[in-house]
Amino acid sequence: MMEILERAKAEAWSDEEVVRRVLEGETALYEILMRRYNQRLYRVARAILRDDAEAEDVMQDAYVRAYQHLDQFAGRAPFSTWLTRIAVHEAFARIRSRNRKQSLDEGPDRGDITVSLTDISLNPEQSVSNAETGRLLEEAVLNLPEHYRTVLMLRDVEELSTAETAETLGLTEQNVKVRLHRGRALVRKWLFARVGGNAKGTFPFMGVRCDRVVRLVFARLEQTGVEN
Repeated sequence: MMEILERAKAEAWSDEEVVRRVLEGETALYEILMRRYNQRLYRVARAILRDDAEAEDVMQDAYVRAYQHLDQFAGRAPFSTWLTRIAVHEAFARIRSRNRKQSLDEGPDRGDITVSLTDISLNPEQSVSNAETGRLLEEAVLNLPEHYRTVLMLRDVEELSTAETAETLGLTEQNVKVRLHRGRALVRKWLFARVGGNAKGTFPFMGVRCDRVVRLVFARLEQTGVEN
């Protein structure tokens, strides 16, 4: 019982408090940060790479890199922005080094996306309708050009502010606004209006997959000796 209470207390700490304690030697607390931002990093990496496996690889790389440079986090921007920026850079670096076997005009392999927009209060007909809408929304987003897709994911799905999105992607706020406007136009606003509040249910990253990323990151940190 005490362990559960201590865990709940730790999870209520701010990012900055967790970072401070990790730097002071409580390395196991890094798991709190990973679980706190697994969903966001997955969505962002998936939006850029359009591949589930690569998105998870980027997440691991980003967490390891962030841990290795945790002492460089100065707090000038929120930790979430600092961490997301690392993931974005990792994803773009992977794209630059990717051996392109397909022409840019060919449709890339999208992999499997597990979507669950089903609410137990809905009847089967409504559940199927919501799931289909979610699938169409994901397809619409993934078919956007990358520079629109990433901005839309951060602003409309992750609900970052314009300033946070600009900081994360290294853009001006005006550029973010322009890309968001054009991205929304391409994906068709009626589709987002139809999905409504269920937008945040898309691109899920939880459960077993969340546990796997946490476990693999700690294993890599242990192998490199940076956890000690």
